[in-house]
Amino acid sequence: MTCFLKLDLIIESPLRIFNIELGIIDINDNAPHFRRDRIELDISESATPGERLSLPNAFDPDVGANTVKTYKLSESEHFTVDIHSGSDGTKYVDLVLMKALDREEKAVHNLILTAIDGGVPARSGTASIIVRVQDTNDNAPQFDQAVYSLNMSENSPAGTVVIKLEATDADEGPNADLTYSFTLYTSEKTQEMFSLNSKTGEIAVKGTIDYEEMKIFEMFLEAKDNGPVPLSGQCRVTVYVKDMNDNYPEITIKSLKNTVEENIPVGSVIALVGVSDRDTGDNGKVNLTMNKALPFLLNQTSDYLYELLVSEPLDREIVPEYEIILVVTDKGNPPLSDNETITVHLLDVNDNAPQFPQTFYTIPVMENNAPGALLSSLTAIDPDLHENQYLVYFIIEKEIVNTSMSMLFSINPENGNLYALKTFDYEIEKEFLFHIEARDSGVPPLSSNVTVHIIIMDQNDNTPLIVSPWRAHGSVVEEKIPRSTDKGTLITKVIAIDSDSVHNSRIAYQFLHNTDATLFSLDQYNGEIRTMRMFSYRDSRHQQLVVIAKDNGEPALSATVTIKLSTVETALKTYADMTEVPLGYDIFSDLNLYLVIGLGSVSFLLLITILVTIVLKCQKTKPSKAAPPCRNSVISERNSTIADSTLVSNDAYWYSLFLAETRKGKLVVRQPVPKGARYVVSSLPRSTGLTETSDSAASTLQSR
Repeated sequence: MTCFLKLDLIIESPLRIFNIELGIIDINDNAPHFRRDRIELDISESATPGERLSLPNAFDPDVGANTVKTYKLSESEHFTVDIHSGSDGTKYVDLVLMKALDREEKAVHNLILTAIDGGVPARSGTASIIVRVQDTNDNAPQFDQAVYSLNMSENSPAGTVVIKLEATDADEGPNADLTYSFTLYTSEKTQEMFSLNSKTGEIAVKGTIDYEEMKIFEMFLEAKDNGPVPLSGQCRVTVYVKDMNDNYPEITIKSLKNTVEENIPVGSVIALVGVSDRDTGDNGKVNLTMNKALPFLLNQTSDYLYELLVSEPLDREIVPEYEIILVVTDKGNPPLSDNETITVHLLDVNDNAPQFPQTFYTIPVMENNAPGALLSSLTAIDPDLHENQYLVYFIIEKEIVNTSMSMLFSINPENGNLYALKTFDYEIEKEFLFHIEARDSGVPPLSSNVTVHIIIMDQNDNTPLIVSPWRAHGSVVEEKIPRSTDKGTLITKVIAIDSDSVHNSRIAYQFLHNTDATLFSLDQYNGEIRTMRMFSYRDSRHQQLVVIAKDNGEPALSATVTIKLSTVETALKTYADMTEVPLGYDIFSDLNLYLVIGLGSVSFLLLITILVTIVLKCQKTKPSKAAPPCRNSVISERNSTIADSTLVSNDAYWYSLFLAETRKGKLVVRQPVPKGARYVVSSLPRSTGLTETSDSAASTLQSR
């Protein structure tokens, strides 16, 4: 191309102006160049093939054929150039995308754009094109694994890190900024147990992990980027909880009889006991025992069920209730245990008969007691309860001499107080023997009895009775004795009897009056009056002796007799001689007559008294028997009767009988009496030695 240069030439003198055109022929002396050596372009990786990017033109000062003729691009599979000419012939170049870009594969494309001119030789210029692929959020976050499985112990403390998740995102910038979160598939329970750091992806324990509540936790998580259109990736975390021995074994009482009768059969089921442990393995294996030996046993019917059985007979009176402590222990390390207390109350059954503290009661009762007097309290004990313990007392009926015990004694049925219903006389009744029964109110009722021996104690209530020498009431005994009586001669013998007991019936004799104290002596024990010397002419012919017979009671009772002695000159046989020489059977001698009259009077009075008593008692209404008719009395019978117990003879009476019989010329012998028989008096005539029984003496023993 020719370049013309127009010049105006001015010549001043003369002034002339010339127009000159100079034609300049170009040579290729300039290489093309770009205004910038580095061209930076940004293109979205989401750009589609065919997309164009305008590039700056190269500049070549040459003209014509020497100017920029073409452009070349360095080798690239993604880009090419498209050259087109402008209306002025200028060559324009565009960068054309041939293949889709992927920033994650190649984020920057470095290209060389070469501008070549048309000169000979051709010159060229280059520019560096840096194509930066702009990230598009076309990559979702990715986890290393789709499923994470891990184990952890239960009861791990809060804050314990379970796992730290790290998802990756091939994008960059906000498209690679990830946020972690639980998806909707993660249960609320799991989210309560674990916390998730949304920035770091760290999962930590938040609640209390309990194997027994949940053995496996599944967490569904996603990592989401912050792109315009966020993408996310998911994974699943499975946590397997490892069991620890952290649960105490439990006891469950499934069926219980808190109250049972004490006679419950051995082998009866008291309770069904269930055991459990929420742990597993050895931690969940349990054993049930009792803390001490009791009359119960545990029978295992299955792995987790026991029966509590009665193993021995129970007795409420020994142990009224039992506290059974059941202990359950697991096999963990260390083992854990728990206990449960069962209280079993025993109901009373009537299995104990009433018991008296003694099997035999001897009760002394002073005669002349007041009717209705309390004799004793016979209280039985029954260890049972309630109605089985309520006792009723009875006198087991027994008749004695047509008189029932219920007419003599009474017992309070509620408290066992024993009362006398009449006044007792030792001289008539000396003892009573009967049984008292105590019966409870159970069903069926049980009973026991006790033997009661009532002993009537003697009081000194009987005045001595002088039977020898006998005299009419208030009269004076008159005796005649020879004046020639020797010293020591037995003048007479005062005999008194006392129907009181042996102690109270001991008689002592004393002179209340003695005309001449030097003449007569009195033996205080046997009542014999003897001469102390022979009579002298100075002694009075008439002597008066007053003898008192005093018993040994407290206070002492006494009787007196007045004896008038007259001395005669006639030679009479002395009293002593009469006892040695057999006499004829003069039945109506003075001494015998007095003795018979005295004894007859006493017997008659006693007979009248007995008849009146029988008539009065027969007129009374016989009371109902206290004891049931079906009960048999076990009271031992006594051979003696009331009459047999009256006035057993004493030595004084025997001596009186001896004196009377010897005056008849008989030898009196006191023989032993068989049990149940009356006293027998055997008298033997001195001449024959034959034995005969004195019936009158035997009958006298029954009289009073």
